[in-house]
Amino acid sequence: MHTQTGRGTGLVARSAGLAELARRHAPDAEDQRRLAPDVVERMLATGFARHFVPAAFGGTEGTFEEFNAAVATVAEGCAATAWCASVAASLARMAACLPREAHAGIWGEGPDAFVVGSLSPAGKAVPVPGGWSVSGSWAYISGVDHSDWAVLCAVVPGAGSTPPGPPPARLFALPRTDYAVKDTWTGSGMRGTGSNTLIAEEVFVPESRSAERQRLFDGLPLASDADCHTVPIQAVNGLSCAPIALGAAREALRLWTGDTVQRLERGAGRPGVPGPSRSTYEAVLTRSAGEIDAAALLLERAARLADGGSRVTAEETSRNVRDYAMATELLVNAVNRMFATAGTSGQTSDSPLQRIWRDVNSIATHIALAFDPAAAQYASHSFPADAARSAGRRSGHRPAATPRLTWSALQRPA
Repeated sequence: MHTQTGRGTGLVARSAGLAELARRHAPDAEDQRRLAPDVVERMLATGFARHFVPAAFGGTEGTFEEFNAAVATVAEGCAATAWCASVAASLARMAACLPREAHAGIWGEGPDAFVVGSLSPAGKAVPVPGGWSVSGSWAYISGVDHSDWAVLCAVVPGAGSTPPGPPPARLFALPRTDYAVKDTWTGSGMRGTGSNTLIAEEVFVPESRSAERQRLFDGLPLASDADCHTVPIQAVNGLSCAPIALGAAREALRLWTGDTVQRLERGAGRPGVPGPSRSTYEAVLTRSAGEIDAAALLLERAARLADGGSRVTAEETSRNVRDYAMATELLVNAVNRMFATAGTSGQTSDSPLQRIWRDVNSIATHIALAFDPAAAQYASHSFPADAARSAGRRSGHRPAATPRLTWSALQRPA
């Protein structure tokens, strides 16, 4: 297990214990489609929920470098647990964008409140005296059954925008008593995340628990100047997901290597024996291990850059977006290659390898890890925009605008 410590709060070292507990509970999490309460309790005690919480409320305002390593460590034990740990940290970071009064409400009793939520504008907010009336249904809210608070996004119909465009979107913090949960999660991968649907019906949210969503995107929180809160959201989008695929791929490599050693000891790979040759196994090991290491290096660099906060440039952000997508492609290739040579035993329903295969391929579908939008954004810093428009005129097609990746489904693992 990779548990490099380095500077920080000790989150990585503590994560090793959580990973072992989560590994033991992983089959039950699959069956129940949610984490066991004692796993969630250990996750909070490990320090994920408080990692990005403002220091004024007992949080650590931690680094993305430490977060990246800790999440990957947990994912070696169970990807679903690592996903919920990432949500606990990332949604607390999102809540830090809100006014200070909201911070007092969420973390007034301590920094380990489990905050879940979504940036998808699936709700509607109507202005009322003193605040807003919020209604909506938000799907894929990972960990919602265990949550204390939710930070959700809703549009304000009829408010207009300048220049004209979609109605403005706002963030709203709701305590657990203000929303219901509908059991809807049936994903083939990341089954243990319990990514059910959250429902709110005409909930009053005071103005002090709301903020413009764009502030989060731009790294302009209302009550913090910490680097972990002021970094542009695109620079860290993929870091909420890709390290989970990394840790899961490392575990897949460990499992595959151990199984393959036993297979070779039984005579597999020899000339005349059915199945892959020894050279095939050697190539799979070497390529997959190399791709996993390469992905790890990309994510480590991206995390260190994200720790620059508001100093991160647009060009550096586009490189991070590229690296999240590239690292994920490498990890999917590595896991798929190993799974293809794992034999029938690796595909049984009780095999951890097949669970990891489903999980990693599911993680890779997240919008923050999509390669083509990342390529368009990255290339926009090298290819002149006028040349793209000219090419579009010559071909009779209008060039597409560079997509803006958002956390529209941070909690969504598939």
